Formats: sequence, C-alpha cells, structure tokens
Amino acid sequence: MDKPKVVLGVSGGIAAYKACELLRRLTESGHDVRVVPTASALHFVGAAAWSALSGKPVSTEVWDDVHEVPHVRIGQHADLVVVAPATADMLAKAAHGLADDLLTNTLLTARCPVVFAPAMHTEMWEHPATQENVATLRRRGAVVIEPAVGRLTGVDTGKGRLPDPAEIFEVCRRVLARGVTEPDLGGRHVVVSAGGTREPLDPVRFLGNRSSGKQGYALARTAAARGARVTLVAANTALPDPAGVDVVPVGTAVQLREAVLKAAADADAVVMAAAVADFRPGTYATGKIKKKDGQDPDRARTEPGHPRGGLRRPRPPRPGGRRFRRRDGRRAGQRPGEAPAQGLRPARGERGGGEQDIRLRGERGPDPGRRRQRHTGPARAEGSLGRNRVGSGRRASELRFFSPQGSLRSRTSGVAALAKHTRDWAECPCRRSAGPRDETGGPLA
Repeated sequence: MDKPKVVLGVSGGIAAYKACELLRRLTESGHDVRVVPTASALHFVGAAAWSALSGKPVSTEVWDDVHEVPHVRIGQHADLVVVAPATADMLAKAAHGLADDLLTNTLLTARCPVVFAPAMHTEMWEHPATQENVATLRRRGAVVIEPAVGRLTGVDTGKGRLPDPAEIFEVCRRVLARGVTEPDLGGRHVVVSAGGTREPLDPVRFLGNRSSGKQGYALARTAAARGARVTLVAANTALPDPAGVDVVPVGTAVQLREAVLKAAADADAVVMAAAVADFRPGTYATGKIKKKDGQDPDRARTEPGHPRGGLRRPRPPRPGGRRFRRRDGRRAGQRPGEAPAQGLRPARGERGGGEQDIRLRGERGPDPGRRRQRHTGPARAEGSLGRNRVGSGRRASELRFFSPQGSLRSRTSGVAALAKHTRDWAECPCRRSAGPRDETGGPLA
C-alpha cells in the first residue's frame, strides 16, 4: 500500500521552526512528506534542515528540475497539502489565486484537501482583509485553523500564535481520513462541553469527578476538521487546546452553564459531553475546614443547575412512557436491518485512559448523533444493591454503582449509562422507605 503523500508548505514566519516537529510527526506516522518552503521561510530554517528531515530535495522556485514540471506534478500527486505556518501574505495569495513561487503554484494545482495553520500578529489576523481572505478560502473548501492565543514575537500577546504541532497533526490526520469530500460542517457553529466540574467546599477542597475531557476534545477536533467553527467549554482539564478551537475554561457547574448558554446563542449544534455535578455545598467555608473529633462537617447541598435546562425544548410525551416494539420486533425509529443501539460498555484500564476516537456517521449509516466510546472498569454495586433489588417500588435511577476506581455509573431501563448522581445513600428516599439499615446498606437484624 502506497504511503499518503503530504505536501508541507512553509511560509516566512518566526513560527517556521515549529513546522519541523510537524514534519517529524507526519513522517513517523507513515506519510510521504515533501517540504515546499517559500524563499522567506529559508531565512528562519534552512533548506538543508528540511531536506535532512524529509529525505527529499527542497526547492522554492519553479525553475528547479524543470523537466519534471514540479509546479504541476507536486500538487497533482498530493493527498493533502498543509501550510504551516501560513502568514497573512500567504493567505492573501491563496485567496486571490496568485502563483509566483513553487508553493503557490502547488496550491493552485492541488485537487486534494488543503489545510492552513495561520500564524501572525493579532492586528494582522483581525484585519478585515485577512478575515475576508480566510472566509474566501473556507467557502472554497479549505480548512483554515483558528490561531492560538499566547505569546507572539517580542512582548506581544494575543490571538495569532501557531497552534501546537501535535494538534495540527491531529487535524491533518482527520482530514486525510475524510478524503477529498468538502467539509460538510463549513459555516456551522458547534459548541462542545468537556471535562468535569468542581464545586468548592473551602479554599483547598472541592467536590469533583474523574472526567478527563477526552471525549469532548475528540468531538471538538472532529468538528473542526469537518470545517465547523467550534467553541469548547472545558471544565478542569489537563489537555492541550485543540487546534482551530476556541476554548473557554470554566470551573464550576454554574460557570459551565453560563458559558454554554452564551456560546449557544448562535450555535447550530450543542454537544454536552461534560460531567456536571448534581450537587454543590450549601455554604462555602472561607477557611480550611478543620477536623473535629466526633463531628461531621456541614454537608448541606443544593443543585447547581445543568446547562441543558436552558437549552432543552419541550417534547411531546410518549404514550405511557414506554418504547413500543413493532410486530417485526423492531423498536420505534429503528430501521430494517439495523442493530439496536447498545449501551455504554465498560472496558479495561482506568477511567479516562486511552485515546478517544469519535466517528460521526453520514445520513446513510447509523444515526448521525450516535457515538461510540470506551469506558473503563467493571461496575460493582454498593451494599445490598449488588443484587439489583429494585422491588418495593424502587426506581432504577436511584441505585448507585461504583467501579473499582470510584467512578459512578447508573443503570436506567436496563441500559448502562454514565452516572451523574452524587446523591448520598443515607439521604436516598428509597432507603428511608425500606426501614432501618446498617452501614453496608443491609437491613438491621
């Protein structure tokens, strides 16, 4: 099987040295990479470095190796063209179809996906001319990654920094997997929430969960690779910002709710993948809570409010609250020949471990909104709940299930789902109705 052919274009900017790491990631992952720098780019990284890292000759002019017609052949044979960094000058030339060197000629002859990773000062990026050029390239099907926010050349700080090479590589990998089809989410705004909220008890303690945020980050990367403008509301994650994604950091459930509602005002889709706390302390201690013998700290709790409360639209109730089966055994809404939706199954390892691979299916496949994810750790029930004693009118949604690592899952209608219940078992109404029980949850003798 032939290796995917990638053309790495490098324009003249201080961030050109970062393209060396991108080149290394592409070559080590099995891609056949040819570097096509501009003449200005060679002032930052020399031709010898590009040639040594790629194993191929490097040229900037159309007059080199004329018998091979490189200004046409390179673009025709490419599976992907990525320009990193892409300066304001390069974006303007690409948008207006100028072809005065080998790289701009390659951009005109390429019929494969094209990715631009801009890098420039904030004022240059925000200039109306640059924004119009970016909009033009996106309308034509190119993927223009949003620049990162951070330290720029000199003492300047702001939006315009080249995204991390690892994140640019992830975008390239997803675009290559997509093929030559145009981005189907171009012009759309997608809002994704990720991570786990933390509700402070005092200045040093908080109520939180083990959510890593990897699922939400994978969704954000996939949406960006498909051409969408993505806003990622991240709660307490330790992951690098995805390339081309506007990241809004939050801490508590209230902050996440406000950020999601604000971003969703003009959104075309909202994907809520964050693990939101169901309760928060009723009071916040201004100083560290001291341990006192024989006394428990105040555990009064209130509901912080989930962001879906401001997004949910009223739906007509189902008849009797049940999902009826057809005579042929299919559930309502299930197409002929399609397997029923499976619940989230636990996998080996620890929660949050492993890479999340999100695949959004087309309209001819399974449901577009369906997701497949691997979660970790077999669940065990606490106390007498291990026997799933759901009798005496107990609701399945009131049962608490723990994995060996301490992550919560609940079982509703027989389908295992991620639990967001942090209800204390001592306060559970099903326990009060079942009579006195010991510490393990079993009935007193």
